[in-house]
Amino acid sequence: MNNKLLSISQTAAQLGVSIDTLRRWDLSHRLPSTRSGIRGHRYYKESDIDLFTQNTRFLVSQWVKSSTGFEPDQGFYCQTRDVFQARLEKLESVLGRSLPASSVSLLTAVAGEIGNNSFDHNLGNWLDIPGIFYACDQNLRNIFLADRGQGILATLRRVKPELQNVSEALRVAFTQTLSGRQPETRGNGLKFVRSVIVDQPFTLAFQTGDAQLDLKQNGVHVVIQQADPWIRGCFAIIGY
Repeated sequence: MNNKLLSISQTAAQLGVSIDTLRRWDLSHRLPSTRSGIRGHRYYKESDIDLFTQNTRFLVSQWVKSSTGFEPDQGFYCQTRDVFQARLEKLESVLGRSLPASSVSLLTAVAGEIGNNSFDHNLGNWLDIPGIFYACDQNLRNIFLADRGQGILATLRRVKPELQNVSEALRVAFTQTLSGRQPETRGNGLKFVRSVIVDQPFTLAFQTGDAQLDLKQNGVHVVIQQADPWIRGCFAIIGY
């Protein structure tokens, strides 16, 4: 077992959250610290951090798949676009410590496009919980984004009512440029996301409804598979 200790600032950087969030998690025993020194500074075991990051993926998955909406932990919850933009700025700072500036810029752009889509296309129409679940896991090298909104099929049917199912809508969103403003821009934005992923050493798993799309570098074809269980809204995992 790895019992190496990290400072609270190192742990905050690794998890992509604020020091205040770590203090709250410590008080609630969600991610407890150990105290050291005369002043009792907080330190965290790497083994505890590893276990916590595994639970992060589980938490976002359970949240988006839940039949009953509930607010996520405040450390992961972006109820408004302003909160999400602040988290993106933090993401740039965190990723900049280990990745080239060009990769940081593109990853932030991709995460921003997916997250902002949630706000653009569900404003005033959230089915239960407004906002998005956002987390960055540097151990897994994953960025998680999820919403409990209407999903891509409902969005694109406003301009393409002939769409028959979620898989078809997902393919259109990532492969066809749609003209106009709202809500068509969801398709245009995700086409940009696809262009970045296939040109860079990144991956993307994107689920909406009962369909999941997987993209990777140099991926010529868009692969869409049936997903189980069905989810409301969208759930994206960006790998880097």
